[in-house]
Amino acid sequence: MTDDTTRAAEVLKEHRASIDRLDAILVYTLGERFKHTQAVGRLKAEHALPPSDPAREATQIARLTDLANKADLDPEFAKKFLNFIIQEVIHHHEQHQS
Repeated sequence: MTDDTTRAAEVLKEHRASIDRLDAILVYTLGERFKHTQAVGRLKAEHALPPSDPAREATQIARLTDLANKADLDPEFAKKFLNFIIQEVIHHHEQHQS
C-alpha cells in the first residue's frame, strides 16, 4: 500500500466511525421523539381529539424546510422524511383511538 492509499484508508475509517455514531444518534433521537408522540396520541385519545393536526403538520414542514436549508440539507428530502415520520405518528395515534 502506498502512503496515499494508507492515508485514504484511515480517513475512510474515520468517516465511517462518524457515520456510525451519527446513525446511533438518529435512532435514539427518533426513539425519544416517538415516546413523546405516543404520549400525545394517548392524550388525544383520552380527550377525543383527532389523530392528525394538518395545521401543526404544515407548520412543522415549513420549520423543517427552513432548518434543512440552514443545515445545507436538501429541503425536499427533509419534507419527505418528516412526512414519513408524521404518517407513522398518525398511525400510532389512530391505534390509540381504537
